[in-house]
Amino acid sequence: MQRLISTSMMVLVAGLLLVGCTRDEQTRPTAAPKVTSSELESRIRAKLSDDPTLRDLSVNADADANRVTLKGTVESEAMRMRAVDAAKSAHPSLVVEDKIDVKPRELTRADYTTERATEERMRARDLGDRIGDSLDDAWVHSKIVAKLIGNSTTPERKINVDVDNGVVTLRGTVDAREQRAEAERVAHDTEGVKRIVNQLKVAKPSPQ
Repeated sequence: MQRLISTSMMVLVAGLLLVGCTRDEQTRPTAAPKVTSSELESRIRAKLSDDPTLRDLSVNADADANRVTLKGTVESEAMRMRAVDAAKSAHPSLVVEDKIDVKPRELTRADYTTERATEERMRARDLGDRIGDSLDDAWVHSKIVAKLIGNSTTPERKINVDVDNGVVTLRGTVDAREQRAEAERVAHDTEGVKRIVNQLKVAKPSPQ
């Protein structure tokens, strides 16, 4: 009789444990389906396509590493940041490798507006550059800076560009005489420049 009761208790306990496991399995959240690299890439492209200025960017996604590489050229730093933010929103904790180049579009003088000039003066102030009061000076500054950014020979970040009444002053320190000469050539070939004052210094080579 005692053995029968023990056996019944074991069956009851086993049944309760089985019910508990079944309930745990029913309430346990299911893992989110894993995306493939092509699916992740499609999601990011769809996000970028919402902004016409970002549609031409190159997207290379690696779902296993949860990483994407963005390449291409945009006209402003704000556009670059929008592209990075759009990609990040496509998948949780996505790592974005930003290889986007910022290259402002060169505008003709007729297309250059007061609003553009105001933006250029704000950017010049952040760079430590000085611009005269006219629209022409702001336009010339934007053109020279854009050319220096797009020129692999010139270290644009080391060169300050001041423009006043068409007179361009180049300031800063570059690594070689060739860079100094190339920066002056870029300014000289820019429409609207009347004269160039080249104050660029060449850094002394480090001792061997």
